[in-house]
Amino acid sequence: MIYLKLFLEFLKIGAFTFGGGYAAIPLIRETVLMNGWMDDAMLSDMIAVSESTPGPVMVNMATYIGSTRGGIIGAVIATLAVVLPSFIFVLLLIKILKKALNYEGFNSALGTLKPCIAGIILATGVFMALNNIIGSVQSPVFDYKALILTAVLAAVYFGSKKILKNGMSPIILIIISGAAGILIRM
Repeated sequence: MIYLKLFLEFLKIGAFTFGGGYAAIPLIRETVLMNGWMDDAMLSDMIAVSESTPGPVMVNMATYIGSTRGGIIGAVIATLAVVLPSFIFVLLLIKILKKALNYEGFNSALGTLKPCIAGIILATGVFMALNNIIGSVQSPVFDYKALILTAVLAAVYFGSKKILKNGMSPIILIIISGAAGILIRM
């Protein structure tokens, strides 16, 4: 019976939550407290743990609540139930987009969005780099170590595109960046 209850409640949460995992927290709180699955203090601790672990908050919370109420099977059921509505929605969206891609006007609209998205990503990268090198606009403090690190990492990344067929993996660049940051700050 608990498995069916977990499935139905988390299916409802997955279907009626818009705006990401943090938007689901009030609905999850209401569901958990209404069913007496946890008290408010335990739920708050669980939210903190879900936020600090890798993965989407809503999925982490569903998995944790499912495991406390129904063990491993409960965790699997709650997790599948919370992602099922989004999965179905994406499948339907793909079906619609496949048909829409046959229309030249739709493709033209997508074509005009690509430079905008590239510009937004570039602007974010430049902002982050400047923020690390100069600091805040209100109290700028030049950090020459951050400038050197940024220049070296950019050279490594773009240089790898010349040497390697597909360039360097972003994951490897993140690991190198983290290690370099630790070494510089020591």
